[in-house]
Amino acid sequence: MLAALSIRDIVLIERLDLSFLPGLTVLTGETGAGKSILLDAFTLALGGRGDGSLVRQGLGQGQVTAEFDLPADHPVRALLTEAGIDDDGALVLRRVQHADGRTRAFVNDQSVSAQMLRTLGRSLVEIHGQHDDRALVDPASHRALLDAYGGLAGLAEETAVLWRRWRAARTEAAGEKARLDEAAQEADFIRHAVDELTKLSPEPGEEERLATRRTEMMRFEKIATDLSDAQDAVGGANSPIPGLASAVRRLERRAGEVEALVRPAVEAIDAALNALELASTHLEAALREADFDPRELERIEERLFGLRAAARKYACTVDALPAIATRFADKLDALDHGAETLRVLEARAAEAEAEYRRAARDLSTRRHTAAAALDAAVNAELPPLKLERARFITDCQSNEDEAQPDGYDRIEFWVQTNPGTRPGPMMKVASGGELARFLLALKVVLADKGSAPTLVFDEIDTGVGGAVADAIGGRLARLGERVQVVAVTHAPQVAARAENHFRIAKEMVAEHDRVATRVATLAADHRREEIARMLSGAEVTSEARAAADRLLKSAESAK
Repeated sequence: MLAALSIRDIVLIERLDLSFLPGLTVLTGETGAGKSILLDAFTLALGGRGDGSLVRQGLGQGQVTAEFDLPADHPVRALLTEAGIDDDGALVLRRVQHADGRTRAFVNDQSVSAQMLRTLGRSLVEIHGQHDDRALVDPASHRALLDAYGGLAGLAEETAVLWRRWRAARTEAAGEKARLDEAAQEADFIRHAVDELTKLSPEPGEEERLATRRTEMMRFEKIATDLSDAQDAVGGANSPIPGLASAVRRLERRAGEVEALVRPAVEAIDAALNALELASTHLEAALREADFDPRELERIEERLFGLRAAARKYACTVDALPAIATRFADKLDALDHGAETLRVLEARAAEAEAEYRRAARDLSTRRHTAAAALDAAVNAELPPLKLERARFITDCQSNEDEAQPDGYDRIEFWVQTNPGTRPGPMMKVASGGELARFLLALKVVLADKGSAPTLVFDEIDTGVGGAVADAIGGRLARLGERVQVVAVTHAPQVAARAENHFRIAKEMVAEHDRVATRVATLAADHRREEIARMLSGAEVTSEARAAADRLLKSAESAK
């Protein structure tokens, strides 16, 4: 609940500190005293739209601080944890409004966005008035409110889980079917591609390895040719070695006759033969080291040509060919086995859909039952509020063709203000005063069904009096037994029902020659005087005081 509200330098409020208690609290005062300023300031602390005109004239900034006491399991605490905001006790929302229009927002003294402040504010406080366009009037919230009233929130969440499961299964089946359809359209090409790439069998990095090897072999090609020619000259068919060896043998046979003449020549030729043999050995070693094989070079050229031709055909790099081969193989597998896979996925999606639809139908049936009960409960509250000829209707439209996470149902609160008139959405059909009373009746019924811990009613008793005002006060007091209620009122019957009473008034600040808004907490005697003023006007008479006493006693006896 709201524990405290502090306002600094907002319009006519210079400094204001209010403490709030459980139950029904009323704010009273003459028209123009500043009640709307107080609510505007409170709305600012809850994340409402900022405005530089809210800052007290002549100052650079104003600020509003609202402190809340919340139970440990309140949903707001989960929001704080998720946002990384310290949460070790009371929750303090603070908004600083600058005169140039800028604002800053804080939660427990940590800077946050205005949106974050607004999100927290909506979970903490509901503001209702004759022309309010939030809270119960927003059709987007009606389905959740009906579910809360009927105890269907758990079933609604289960239905949402089943819907998400169905959507995921349906998406997976649709994706598989699309892949299968695509593959079927290119079946011949895919089979050809798989056959061709399987035969080619490209390997990652193969092009670079082959190109490097080819460069090396081309570098050795010319040297190897020269070495081969030299080897052929030294030890090939035209080698002089056989002729020289034969000549040496003939000379050696003559050496015994003229050794002195033949021996030098024989030794020289032997040396030449040895040198030629050594040269042949070196040439063979050089050829082996050059590692040039024309047939290998040809194989490398053919392989590179084949790889690059395939890359051009499939519009990719050579290095991408293995991945392309895998992709086509997967497509072929989809062709060969996709029908069975698709059948399994479609069966899974159909099962998920059936589970969702069973839950959604059950939820829809229960919602219609809850809607009838809600209508009866709200309509029972209307006669005392001078709406005895009016009717509240929970319009529940169900369409199984419009499956949504929340089920089939579109829920909206409608009203019929008079017999014979056309029912319609509450916000469009009801007048300002009627709308406020419809909202009050609805809130009384829904108060313990997911309500914010603090409810603010802004002059919902405008234009009514007597028994209707007393009925409004009675229902606000009943609400105050379950949640904290703050009501801005001009009705003495409502003020008499309050457990806490603030009086708002304007006062002249003589030293500054200006008007300021003051708020006083009224004790019992002062409450009687304020209620008497509300009954009689500017001049409080003894009759008014006596009437105020009767109202207070009646309110006390009604508790």
